[in-house]
Amino acid sequence: MKADLHVHSKYSKRPSQWILQKLNCPESFTEPMDVYRIAKKKDMALVTITDHNTITGALELAHLPDAFVSEEVTTYFPEDRCKAHVLVYHIDEKQHQDIRDARENIYDLVAYLQGEGIVHALAHPLYAINGRLTVAHFEKCLLLFKTLELNGARDELQNQLLVSIVSKLTPGILEQLSAEHGIEPRFSDPWVKHVIGGSDDHSSLHIARRHTEVAGAVGVDGFLKNIEAGRAVAQGQGATPQTLAHNLYGIAYQFYKERFKLDRHINKDIFLRFVDRFLGGSRENDTGVLAKIYYIWDYRKRPRTDDGGTFQQLVKAESHKLIHKDPELLSIIKNGNGTHRTGDIERKWYEFVNKVSNGVLVHFGNHLLDHLSGVNLLNMFHAAGSAGTLYSVLAPYFVAFSLFTKDRHITRQIEEKFVPRGLPSKDGRCAVRVAHFTDTFYEVNGVALTLQQQVQAAGRMGKHLTVITCDLDHRSHSNGVKNFRPVGVTELPEYHELKLYYPPFLEMLNFCYENRFTHIHSATPGPIGLAALAIARILKLPINGTYHTSLPQYVRCLTEDGTIEEMMWKFILWYYEQMDLVFVPSKSTGDELEAKGISAAKIRQFPRGINTERFHPSKKQILVAAQYRLGRRPRLLYVGRVSKEKNLPLLARVFKERVRPFYDVSLVIVGDGPYLQDMKKALAHTPTVFTGYQEGDALAALYAACDLFVFPSATDTFGNVVLEAQASGVPVIVTDSGGPQENIIPGETGLVVRANDEEALFGALKELLLNPERLKRMGKRARAYMEERSFDRAFDETWRIYREQDRFQSNGFRAWSVATPRKAS
Repeated sequence: MKADLHVHSKYSKRPSQWILQKLNCPESFTEPMDVYRIAKKKDMALVTITDHNTITGALELAHLPDAFVSEEVTTYFPEDRCKAHVLVYHIDEKQHQDIRDARENIYDLVAYLQGEGIVHALAHPLYAINGRLTVAHFEKCLLLFKTLELNGARDELQNQLLVSIVSKLTPGILEQLSAEHGIEPRFSDPWVKHVIGGSDDHSSLHIARRHTEVAGAVGVDGFLKNIEAGRAVAQGQGATPQTLAHNLYGIAYQFYKERFKLDRHINKDIFLRFVDRFLGGSRENDTGVLAKIYYIWDYRKRPRTDDGGTFQQLVKAESHKLIHKDPELLSIIKNGNGTHRTGDIERKWYEFVNKVSNGVLVHFGNHLLDHLSGVNLLNMFHAAGSAGTLYSVLAPYFVAFSLFTKDRHITRQIEEKFVPRGLPSKDGRCAVRVAHFTDTFYEVNGVALTLQQQVQAAGRMGKHLTVITCDLDHRSHSNGVKNFRPVGVTELPEYHELKLYYPPFLEMLNFCYENRFTHIHSATPGPIGLAALAIARILKLPINGTYHTSLPQYVRCLTEDGTIEEMMWKFILWYYEQMDLVFVPSKSTGDELEAKGISAAKIRQFPRGINTERFHPSKKQILVAAQYRLGRRPRLLYVGRVSKEKNLPLLARVFKERVRPFYDVSLVIVGDGPYLQDMKKALAHTPTVFTGYQEGDALAALYAACDLFVFPSATDTFGNVVLEAQASGVPVIVTDSGGPQENIIPGETGLVVRANDEEALFGALKELLLNPERLKRMGKRARAYMEERSFDRAFDETWRIYREQDRFQSNGFRAWSVATPRKAS
C-alpha cells in the first residue's frame, strides 16, 4: 500500500514565503477532491490531507473508505519559540481540538499524542521553519520522536543526512543526549528510528513525489500499525530549488487564475495555455477539438518581437519565440504534460523562465545603456523600473535558492556534530570554495593575466577556486574556469576592446548553489559583478570585491565629461560598499577609496606576485634586436594598452621633442589600442618600433632586450607590467599617481616622477641615460627585488584572508571586516 503522508489543500491558508504573503495569496489552491483524484491517479492506495492546524480539508474526504483524517500541527519549543511541525494521522474532531489546546508546547503535544496512541511523525526535521532551529533542538527531537519524515519539498541532502544520522544512533548516544537535555524518551529503543515519506505538496504539481510504502498492509489501521512497527519505506525523491520555485509559481498562477477567472481565456491564447499546462496543477488538460482549433489559430499569430512595448508584451513576445522554436514545448501545449515526469516538468519550466528572462534582460540592458550614453535620466529610470519588474517575476527562484541555502547552513552544523570529528566531508563542503566573477579573463591585460595565474596556482596548491566569466567564443574546457555564454553583449564606443556581457543569471545562480561555494569574489562592478552581488545575497554568502581599475578616471580621460565621471564614482562607491571586503592592489588605491567614503575597515591590500621564471634577464636574445632593427643604441620600452589614458601622448612628445634631439636612443612600444595610429603618426621619422601585441616568450624576450621601462600612466591601480619589467632586469620610471609607484624601490629599482609633467619625465630619462652604470645596477637590484615576490607565495597570502573570513563567518561574526582593520603596505 502507498500513501502520500504530507499533502496540503486550499485550507492551508497562511503562507510562510514572503512572496505569497505579498500577493495576499493562500499557500495552496488545491481542492480536497483534486488531492484525492491526483493521488489515486498516481497509484496511492490511501489518501489523506495534512493542512496546517486544520482538518477541514481532510473531513471533506472522510466519507471515502480509503481516506483518513490528518493534519500538520505547528508547535513550539517553549524555551525560545523555535517552531516545529508534527504530522498526526487518523484523528477525530475531538482529538483535533485537544491537539489545538496542547500545541503551544511541543513537550505537552508529544505527551498527549503518545498518551492517546496517535500515530505521528516529525515533519522535515532539518528544516529551520522560523530560523531558530539549532543542533540542540534537533537533538531534543531525537529524544521526543520515534518517527521522522523524509520530505519531498526539502533538499535531498537533508534527507540523506537524516538517514545517515539515524542509522548510526546507538544506546550510548541517546543516553548522552538524554542526560544533556534532561529529556527521557517515552518509547522503547529510542535509538531505533522509523522514517516515512511525504511530498509536502502545496500546488498539486508534486503530489506523491515522495510517499510511504508498506508491503502487505490492509486498510488504514494496518497501514499505520506497520509504520509504528518500522516496516514502512519512504519512496520517491527530494527537491531542489527548482522544485520549490515551480511550486511557488504554481500557487501564484492558480491564485490569479481564480481571481481573474482566467479559465475562459486559456484555450484562446497560446501563452496562457502554455503556462496553464505547467502551473495549472489539478486542472484536467483540455485536448478537445475546439481547443485544438484555437491552438492552430493562435500558433499562426506570431507576435512582434521588436525592442518596444511594455514588460508584459516583451515577456509574451519572448515566450512565443521560444514556444515556436521548441517542439517539446509545442507538444506540451497540444497534448498536456501528462507524459512528462515531475522532475522533467520543473526542469523544463526552469529552462523556459531562464531563456525568457535572458531575452527580456537584453532588451532592458540595451535600453538602459542607450539612454545612459545620452544621459536621458527619465528613460533610464523607466528601464531600471522594468528591470525591477523582471526581478519580481524571478522572485520565486530567488526565494527558493535562498531558503535551500539557509537549510544547508543548519544541515552543515548538524552534520559537523554527528559526523565524527577529523573526518573530512565527502564532498568537501567544509573547505573554502571561492567563486571569482570577472568580465576579463581571456582578454589581454594585467587583470586577466593575474587571474589566469591564480587559477594555475590554485590547481598546484589544491585550493577550490573557480573563475566564473562570460565570453562569446567557444572556449575549450579548463579546470578552475566556468565560461557561460552571455545572453547579450554591448561594446563601449570609447573602449572597443572592453565588452559588457549580459550574464545568464539563473544559470549562474544554479551553478553556484550546486557547487556549494563558501565565498563569492567579484573582480568587476559591471553586469557580471552585479550578478555576483545578487547571487551572494540570495545564497547568503560573504562577498569580497577587487578594485582593479580606476574606472572614474578612465571615464574622464575617454569622455572628457566631469558629469559622467561623477556618476561613475557614485556607482563605484555604492557597489563596493556592498562588499564585505574590498581588495586593492596598492596603498594609494586604498587611500583613494577611503577618501571617497569606503570604510577603511573593509579595505585589504592583497599581495601580487610575478612569474619570475617566465620573465628573466636570461630571455634576452640577439635575434630580437635584429628582428626589430633596434640597433646598438639604448632602448626605452613601454608595454600595455596603447591609449590616451595611459598618458602616451606625453611620452610621445617627450621622446620626440626632448630626448631624441640630444640622445641616440630608440623607443619600443609593445601593445595595441585606440591611440596606436595617432602615436605612429606622432613618432614618424623617429627610431620607434611598434611590435603590436606580444605574449609568452616573445614578450619576455622584448623586456630583456631593452634597457629602461617607461610607464607614464597616472590611472593604473597596480601596473603588472612594472613587475614584469623588473623581473626581466629592467629598471622602471613610473609616476607618483596610482599604484605602480608602490611596486618599485625608488632610487634602487627605478624612479618616481610627477604625473603629467613633461619636465619631470625628461629629467628622469636624462638622469639614467647619462649614467649607464647606474642603470645596470638598478636592473640587477630590480631582479633581486622581484625574486622575493613569487606568485605562489602571494596567492597563499591572499587565500589566508578567505580562511580567516570563513572561520569568523562560521562563528557567526557577519561583520568580520569591521574588527580587522587594513594593514599598512
